[in-house]
This record gives sequence, structure tokens and C-alpha cells, in this order.
Amino acid sequence: MDKKEAKKRIAKLRQVINYNNYLYHVLDTPEINDAAFDSLKHELSKLEEQYPDLIALDSPTQRVSGQALDKFKKVKHKKRMLSLEDIFYREELEAWQERIQKLVPLEKLDYFVELKIDGFAIDLIYKNGVFVQGSTRGDSKIGEDVTQNLKTIKSIPLKLEIRQSFPNKEIENKAKKLLEEGEIEVRGEVYMAKSAFKKVNEERKKNNLPLYANPRNTAAGSIRQLNSKIASSRQLDFLSYDLVTDLGQKTHEQEHQILRALGFKTSKEKRLENILEIDEFKKEINRVRNRLSYEIDGLVISVNNNAILKKLGVVGKAPRGIIAYKFPAEETTTIIKDIIVQIGRTGALTPVAILNPIRLGGVLITRATLHNDDEIKRLDVRIGDTVIIQRAGDVIPDIVKVIKKLRTGNEKKFNMPKKCPACGSQIIRKEGEVVHRCANSECGLIQRKRIMHFVSRKAFNIDGLGPKIINQLMDEGLISNPSDLFLLNYGDLVSLKRFAEKSADNLIKSIEKSKKIPLDKLIYSLGIRHVGEETSIALTQNFGNLKKISEIEEEKLAQVEDIGEVVAQSIIKWFNNRRNRDLINNLIKSGVKIGKVKIFEKKLSGLTFVLTGELNNYTREKSKTKIRQFGGEVSNSVSKNTDFVVIGNNPGSKYIKAKKLGVKIIDEKEFLKIIKESE
Repeated sequence: MDKKEAKKRIAKLRQVINYNNYLYHVLDTPEINDAAFDSLKHELSKLEEQYPDLIALDSPTQRVSGQALDKFKKVKHKKRMLSLEDIFYREELEAWQERIQKLVPLEKLDYFVELKIDGFAIDLIYKNGVFVQGSTRGDSKIGEDVTQNLKTIKSIPLKLEIRQSFPNKEIENKAKKLLEEGEIEVRGEVYMAKSAFKKVNEERKKNNLPLYANPRNTAAGSIRQLNSKIASSRQLDFLSYDLVTDLGQKTHEQEHQILRALGFKTSKEKRLENILEIDEFKKEINRVRNRLSYEIDGLVISVNNNAILKKLGVVGKAPRGIIAYKFPAEETTTIIKDIIVQIGRTGALTPVAILNPIRLGGVLITRATLHNDDEIKRLDVRIGDTVIIQRAGDVIPDIVKVIKKLRTGNEKKFNMPKKCPACGSQIIRKEGEVVHRCANSECGLIQRKRIMHFVSRKAFNIDGLGPKIINQLMDEGLISNPSDLFLLNYGDLVSLKRFAEKSADNLIKSIEKSKKIPLDKLIYSLGIRHVGEETSIALTQNFGNLKKISEIEEEKLAQVEDIGEVVAQSIIKWFNNRRNRDLINNLIKSGVKIGKVKIFEKKLSGLTFVLTGELNNYTREKSKTKIRQFGGEVSNSVSKNTDFVVIGNNPGSKYIKAKKLGVKIIDEKEFLKIIKESE
């Protein structure tokens, strides 16, 4: 067979294999048996081996890469991958509907309800119909590129083709156009079927390896393997639930119809009119839940009309118009051995039950939160009680009921301490709050927690300063608040126990190195109540410097995405506190330098650059910084997904590969022009 004939045969084989793959893994209606299917794949593989330049990205032979990755690169999502608020009871469902109906009082609501797969959320990008990138949710804005592993999942099409009918002709025409030239973005859930999970554990048992706890964690772990052959061996599956690309879909129901038309598998679903119908559907699914081939933990309920859904907006990281209606959590019984209190960095006391160890959902449980004193009184829980423990998904276990008939009379009531167990100060409970707190903001334990937060990886990231060292420095009176860390010197440390000359020198260098810090990390380090990493970044990007943030009005703060009224009040309260202002002043006096923040328009968003050769005007690192400032991505390797390869003097193999792949190559002069136009 000559090359021309081989090219035609390869195209036909790909088409037939992909179609039969769709029949088997999406529709579960195979037309040919496994032996015949394998024979077709073998023929394709041999032809591509003979003519390697005919191998395409969407070839079935490219599902498993032969080379393991060193690490996963970061991927910025064009649209945030939001998480969902969980509810468990009918009353919560009614309250949710009441809340959203108040926001759109004139609208008639209907709902699209689908199964909530207990899996791992991922995002898929198709360019000109070919699968080019798959990524994890990450922090909702930035995930990790796991394309290589996702290609191993046979229910994820490598090339989109029209398999079923579309909701209407207009949508079909838009889809066809984007399949020829354009981008389609789809989201869904990677999961492991019960049978596949059982098979994996049977294999591990044979090899005397520890068994995996549950299908969800195993699926998530498989997707984050650097070697795609491991992911392939796990027999993962995929269900789609969201079409990000606008094809003119008016409802979520239409989105699912489009997803099926493009060759994706979706879960059991239904359009319903009201809460009564939703509740009946939940009961129906719960009855057949154990007979499903995969694990589910509830339903996802979406306002069906996309225009209303958009109008309802987002609160925090969750859309207001979509909610997870979960099945009752997994439960078991055990005995409470003791109740202790933990003190957080804000001084809040949380009662925690110490349990006789018990396994629940594949996890060993030794503690359960009791939340607050009101919850203890409501449950009438005592030390020595037999209790029912509940764990929903990855939520911290809590106690839902006391089995009072098993009491012996030796059980002891728990009383919230009146004095702080750490400093002896009074414990207070403010009117309108359920939380008890230590009245002493300078409490040693609170300060320890604050300093531990201050030096953590997402804050000042001071290497070598763990809990034991912080405790030692505080016990010796060398530090009492975070700013004291920057006043330490070599002589203070070298005389302490467990500190040799080298370790003392390393810690001082680490502290000195940490003095240069971006604004968002500084804000996070301060431990402002309700202000986490996301909110710190939002404050930085919206206001640009610490002075503006400290003086901003509540109304302006509350208008920022991710910052509502409660968070805004917390920020203002923190900056109005004299001790907190003194902390910032002392940090600056001790040499802490806050990186200047410049807000750049993201003109290069969605573009990927590769640099090769020596550049005259910018160093390699400065060039990368410039690209990233304007929203672009920098990659170390050239692929068909690369938008620009920037060449300097003496370019290397990346230049040759770019020419071979037909990627656009620009010189330093053109690159500088792009950067200048972005400024």
C-alpha cells in the first residue's frame, strides 16, 4: 500500500474506530465485538507506524502517550469553574427557591435536574472539533493541564462529530461552523464505575497493596498521575454537564441536547416544574441508586432558563441559580470518649468530640465537630454517649443524634469553659453570635495560630519556621506578634536549644528573603476574618495598594466580586483596629517591602507563547513576566496549541518544531510590538 492509499485507509479506520468507540462507551450499544474492534485498531497502529507523519491529534492511537510528564502546567480558565452550595432537606430546597424567586419576582421558574456524579470536575477545549486541552478545576480560576490523562478516557471524544439531532437549525449551523473553525468548551465529571473500582482493588489485593478508599478519590488521583499509562489502566469514564460555549442555547435542557448531539454522554436528567416534582424525582433516584453503574451523592438542580440563571448571578464561588440537593449523608455509630475545645486564630472556641475510632465512607474517623455550645445543648450530647456520626462527601464529620436509650448513667455533661484554657482570660459570647471567644486578643494561643498563618506557604512562606520553632520563640519571649519575626537576628537563635549555627543562619536568611512580598499575599497573611486567598487577590486587583484598601468605604468594597457585605464589614473593622494598624506599620519599619501592583488589561488572554534563543532587550524571565502581565501563557514546549514562537539569536530545536507544525514564528522586534500594543 503506497502513502496515498494509506492516507485514505487511515482516515476511514479512524472514522470507523471513533464511531464504534462512541457506540460502546457512550451509547452502550456496540455493533462489533471486541476482537474485531482490536483488529481495526491494530491495523491503524501499523499504518501510522509506517507513515508517522500521517498521525493526527484525534487518532485513536494517541489516547495514551508513551512519555511521562515532569509536572502539570497551569491553565487559566476563561470562565470560572464554580462550585455548588449543598442542601440535604426539603425545607432547605424550599428556602432556596424562595430566595431566588425574590430576586426575580416576575419570572416563572422551571428546573433542569440531573444526577450529581461523585467524581472529579474537568474542563475540555476543542479547536476545530479536535480535543486540544483538558484541565482540572483548581482554585476555580486556574487549574492544571491534564490533557494527556484525559485522552485515555474513551467516553471523551478526541474529535467532535455530529451524532444526534440539535434543538434547532440555528444552533446546528453554529455548531457546524465551530467544528470547522472555532472553539468549543465543555465541562463535566470524570469518575470511576463501581465495576472498574472493584477490579482495581482486586488487583491491588493480589499484589498485597493497600486498597483504595472509594471510586471518587481513586478517579481524582488517577487524573493527577504524571504517567498517562497509569490513568489508562484505571478505566475511567466521563459524563458531561455543561456547555460553556454560546451556541444560542436558551435553556440548560438545550445544552444537554447539544452535548449529546456532539457525541458526549450525559447522566439521567429531567425538566421539572416545581419542588414537589423535584422531591419525587429524588426519591425515585434514591430507590435505584445502588443499581446505577456509578456512585452519585444527590441531584444538581439548575434554573432551566439561562437568561434568568445569569441574572441571578454568583455569590462567593457558587451560582445562586444552581444547587446540589444531596442524599442523606453516610452515617455510623460510635462512642464519645471526650469533648475538648480548639481555639482558632480569631479566638473562636470550637468544641470537638474525641471518638472511639470508626470507619465511615472509607475513611478512619477519630473526631467530629460539635460546632458551638448551642449545638451541644440542642443534641443534649454528653461524654460517654453513643452517637450517630454523619459524613457527607469531604465535609468534616459531625454528630447528628444521640442514642439516649444506650445511656448507662455515667455520662458527663460538657460545659463551655468560662476561662480561656490557654491564657486564663474570660470567655465571652457576643449578643447575636453563637460563637464563644477568648476576650484577650493578645492570648498566647491565638497569637501562635496567627503567626503560624502569617508564615504559611500562601502568606510570607518562611521556610524552616514550623509550629515547634514558633512555640519555642514565643516561650523564650523572642516574639509575641508577626512583626517581631523580622527583628530576630543570628545571635537570638544560635543560643537556643536545637539550633545549630547553620540552622540559625538558614532561618535568618529565609526571614530576610520573605521581606519582599506581593500585596495579595500580605493581605492574606494578616488573617482578616472571612478574607482568604481569593478575596486577597480580588482586593489587590481592584484597589492596587494597601493604603486604598485600608481606607476604602464599605459600599465600594461590597461591590467587588467575591466581597459581600459581611466580608466588607470585617475588612473595615480590621483596619480600624489600632493594634492592626500598628502591626502593618511595624512590618514596614522592619523592612517588609510590598510589591507594587499595576493593573494590566488582559489583551493577551488566551494566547500561548514559547521563547527560544537569546533576546537582546529583555531577559527570558522579564519576557515571561510581560506576557503573563497581559494575561498570556508561557509554555516550555511547542505544540499545535502554541500561538507564537518568539525567536532570538541562536534559536534551538523549538524553532525547527514550530516550522514543522506550522506555528506562527515571530522575531524579537515583532514580539516587542505586541507587548507595546498591550501596554
